[in-house]
Amino acid sequence: MLRQRIITAIVLLAILLPAVFYPEPLVFGIVAGILIAAGAWEWARLNQFSQGIAVATGALCAGLMAVSWWYGLVHTSLQALWIGSGCLWVLLGAWLLHGGVPVWANVPRFIRLPGGVLALWVAWLAVVQARTIGINFLFSVLVLVWVADIFAYFAGRSMGGRFFVRKLAPSISPGKTWEGVCGGMLGVVACAFLWRALDPATPSDALSMYSRLAAVHPAFMVVAVLFLAAMSVVGDLVESLFKRSAGMKDSSGLLPGHGGVLDRIDALLPILPLAMMLCNL
Repeated sequence: MLRQRIITAIVLLAILLPAVFYPEPLVFGIVAGILIAAGAWEWARLNQFSQGIAVATGALCAGLMAVSWWYGLVHTSLQALWIGSGCLWVLLGAWLLHGGVPVWANVPRFIRLPGGVLALWVAWLAVVQARTIGINFLFSVLVLVWVADIFAYFAGRSMGGRFFVRKLAPSISPGKTWEGVCGGMLGVVACAFLWRALDPATPSDALSMYSRLAAVHPAFMVVAVLFLAAMSVVGDLVESLFKRSAGMKDSSGLLPGHGGVLDRIDALLPILPLAMMLCNL
């Protein structure tokens, strides 16, 4: 399993890194679009739709992204969209995690399907727009999620259960602990200060998310990255809830050793529009 995970990760990096560093953002947009369309296909399957509808859902999502690029949405101010989608993530995330699988089971499938496609489309818009701002900015957003996940894993493994009797969400993801969440938050704060210190003084379009947040106030940067780290946990738990409701361990087997695309980008789905929102306040 570990060997398979490593091989898949190497292949993904070999595709994604050249796309990120290619001078024209369209290349990255296409690669990200393929992954997002695959995520839409997985989303339809998670909601027990037929293979034909799942393929059509992936194609619809791909069409939305193509039209968005054609009409220049990735180069347009979309603050209203970021605020709207960010608020929905916060409200619906809290509602779902409070109600659990029974609440989600009562949501009609004809509402679930377009809702998931819209969330994926917004995430694609946000990640491509982040790339158009700059590579440093894009990586600063992505790395926040990875740092939160890594620090949470090791903090949970080493200290899980020592300070908090109750686990984070035992009915959804029994392995996650509050100690892990706290470790992830400490990790992203340390990452923010370190990244900001290493940022170039100029030009402004080369600055990371952390420097842009700190330009408002250093305290705002700290609060913002803690909020984003918390929402990355929400994204992870919400996807776990969807899989538990569907009786599936992984969203698919598209990425051997890693599960599916949604399993890899679940924490990014709320983070991407929220990061864009916070950096444009």
